[in-house]
Amino acid sequence: MKKPNLRSPLYDGEKISIPAEVSDLSKPFSGTICSSKGDEYPIKNNIADLITEEKHYTLAQSTNHWNLTASVYEDLWRVRSLSLLTGEPFPIEKEKELLNKWVHPKPNGIYLDVGCSTALYARSLKKAEPESTHIALDFSHAMLEEARLKAEADQTDLFLIRADARELPFFAGTFDGVVMGGTLNELSDELKVLYECRRVLKKGGVFFVMHLVQAGSWYGRVLQNSAEWSGIKFWTPEQSNDLFQRAGFEVEEQLIKGIVCFTKLRPV
Repeated sequence: MKKPNLRSPLYDGEKISIPAEVSDLSKPFSGTICSSKGDEYPIKNNIADLITEEKHYTLAQSTNHWNLTASVYEDLWRVRSLSLLTGEPFPIEKEKELLNKWVHPKPNGIYLDVGCSTALYARSLKKAEPESTHIALDFSHAMLEEARLKAEADQTDLFLIRADARELPFFAGTFDGVVMGGTLNELSDELKVLYECRRVLKKGGVFFVMHLVQAGSWYGRVLQNSAEWSGIKFWTPEQSNDLFQRAGFEVEEQLIKGIVCFTKLRPV
């Protein structure tokens, strides 16, 4: 497993080294990390916190900070969500199969799960290629704590980072792959986050995105319109593809089932 270097949130050119032991979630690790400039960031229960200032969050984003949301997200919602949203049987194992096929993690590769929630994607990719390195990043302590518990139960080693996806704490061209599952719709500055994903991705790297598109039926649009007040956004496939292209990606493959869209992107 590679040991990733972080970029200081305060000093762009400054490196922060994170101990490899932090990724061993079977052993509690707490301490601090810092750059040569002296800016320090805490690690508590293997979670490195690089957020220096709390941002404004929409209602939809704020619910991710709740312990209850984190505890039920994967086991009660995520495992059933795609079957509900696609209108056909779509077990979570089928989603993982598509993820692993399109990302195809390689030995010694390094991968980032952005807006990871409980790190479902990072855990799946690590299981597919144990010799790869995975970083799971989210702004929610509650979600990262749940991710730590699930990864420990799976005996999966991950680096867990609390940070804002609009300002990813990594240097350009760090990752062989970036993945994002169900987060795009909740972002308040989606283009900025997509630009950041493009920046930290290596040339020829892969970006896997799962998001929801606008419903085709009138009643589906009524339901989606009622959710938009909380900060959730929906685009047509054409609109979301335009977002990807504006951020510097090209669509390599795409699968749409119901209102669920899976996209494999490459940096242009």
